[in-house]
Amino acid sequence: MENRISGTTGLLALIGSPVGHSGSPAMYNYSFQKLGLDYVYVAFDVPQREVPKAIEAIRTFHMRGCNVTMPDKTEAVKYMDELSPAARLIGAVNTIVNEDGKLTGYITDGEGFVQNLRDHGVQIQGEKITVAGGGGAATAIQVQCALDGAREISIFNSKDAFFARTLETAEKIRKERPDCIVNVFDLADEAAMKAEIASSGIFANATIVGMKPMDNESIVKDLSVFRPGLVVCDAVYNPKETRLLREAKAAGCTCVSGEGMLLWQGAAAFRLYTGQEMPVEEVKARFFNS
Repeated sequence: MENRISGTTGLLALIGSPVGHSGSPAMYNYSFQKLGLDYVYVAFDVPQREVPKAIEAIRTFHMRGCNVTMPDKTEAVKYMDELSPAARLIGAVNTIVNEDGKLTGYITDGEGFVQNLRDHGVQIQGEKITVAGGGGAATAIQVQCALDGAREISIFNSKDAFFARTLETAEKIRKERPDCIVNVFDLADEAAMKAEIASSGIFANATIVGMKPMDNESIVKDLSVFRPGLVVCDAVYNPKETRLLREAKAAGCTCVSGEGMLLWQGAAAFRLYTGQEMPVEEVKARFFNS
């Protein structure tokens, strides 16, 4: 990389806190080199209170844009000139594109989820999906599935301080996509979850349950909900195969790990920045198949 940085090299970055663990710089810089693109991608540790300064720096340094991770996604929305439909509905951005000083905010997490399904031969259009979770990743999945033609979405979230936000998200989806049925349930209602998964083609875990150090836990307690033909997805990607996916696989389900969602959301942002397709198969082989 030291041989290709010049006075014309475009700057892209990741902002959030912490960011030291992120694989994004390696993935993007490898892709730029493969395609001969004059960009470089770095990570900046930016706490939420510093977001206004970071957004101004995008304009000051004429950066092509940046990715945004926690805890900065909702704060960054306030400083955008324009929002994509998904970002507007969700109230968060994970990708900012700078067009001559005009900043447009996108959220590609949900797009990454849907494309990850497609990569495994699964379509969301016309399907019913049950989603566990009401946080950022869950909301992005719910909104994008609705925008991409899901027939029905059943959302399970804990009845905590954020439950009202889940209800608001459901109402926003209904207004944007009146033909999409949206149901909201208490995550503690195991009987309701069993019934909703039984009538769904896809089940997605978008909570942190299953992520290290909770890798011995699963969001699904009643294993009888698993059946051949059911697609089970996990937004968790560390570990690659969660307990949820192991148990679903043993019952004959089609399983889709969260690693692909991470890859495809990055590929969607790459397209927004460069107008070109990320060399996904090469990136998979180098960073995701170990």
